[in-house]
Amino acid sequence: MIDLPAHIRTVAQLLHHFHIHEKIAIVEINMEIIPKKNYEHKQIADGDRIEIVHFVGGG
Repeated sequence: MIDLPAHIRTVAQLLHHFHIHEKIAIVEINMEIIPKKNYEHKQIADGDRIEIVHFVGGG
């Protein structure tokens, strides 16, 4: 479990906090994938289970 600063209330703010670009991440809250178009408005609630899949390249 991670405690987040109180000012982080949306998925977009969460990604910004962790320096993750939204174009290369998928966010799931409580086993529901959140569409990228909703990141700015999707609220994070206390007790939510959040999973972030962050894609990286290499070779």
